[in-house]
Amino acid sequence: MNTKFFKYQGTGNDFIMIDDRISLFPSGDNAQLIEELCHRRFGIGADGLILLQKHESADFYMKYYNSDGRESSMCGNGGRCIAQFAKDLNVVSDKAVFYAVDGYHEAEYQNNIVSLLMKDVDSIEKRSNDEFVLNTGSPHYVIFTDIDIASLDIVSMAKKIRYNDQFAKDGINVNFVNIINEGELKVRTYERGVEDETYSCGTGVTASVLAYSQRNSISGKPITVQTLGGILSVKYTPNEHSFKQVYLQGPAQRVFEGVIELL
Repeated sequence: MNTKFFKYQGTGNDFIMIDDRISLFPSGDNAQLIEELCHRRFGIGADGLILLQKHESADFYMKYYNSDGRESSMCGNGGRCIAQFAKDLNVVSDKAVFYAVDGYHEAEYQNNIVSLLMKDVDSIEKRSNDEFVLNTGSPHYVIFTDIDIASLDIVSMAKKIRYNDQFAKDGINVNFVNIINEGELKVRTYERGVEDETYSCGTGVTASVLAYSQRNSISGKPITVQTLGGILSVKYTPNEHSFKQVYLQGPAQRVFEGVIELL
């Protein structure tokens, strides 16, 4: 079967996009196929695969798979990319409301920037003054450090956390954060399911900003974040130790499209 696909990226976090509104893609129990499609040597190459499907009470449903072929939790950059994909398909126009594994999301478009409403965050677990655990649609471990994160071997460091006794079963994403100034962070992220560093992680950037806000008592002004793949920003409304109206903002771009034969 020949299947049309599209390749999108959001600050270097890249995804295979498939319009599956007529439900033809063989996704059920087919982790090997998805893993092969995401392979960077023998497939199309991507951090994940996303299906745009019909939904009875939203503009569409976002079904997300990591590059290991397994259906996963929410992906922030993937959410921004599928919102742009839906607009490019004329499924939506100025605003999108879609459903994902963690519930409803809204997306807005302005000046080539996609603004995605993330889930509310009710609490953040403080492990130390520099280490936090929270869920922004996906689970994240956030580490603040004064050492320039560009010099760190974050993959080996992150694996010690991701595969420890507490997190090994379900996995956790691990973020390393430098504070540049009060309104700017630099973040590198190791993602479970990819089992490597990615150029950018939307839920990780969001988690890093919210942990930073709680750690440094920042009032809620928008925070700019440098990732390996580009610049994202997060705005939010703090409410004691919870966060509401959390928006992840940044570019999402179609890279190319093609047809692949699914054997």
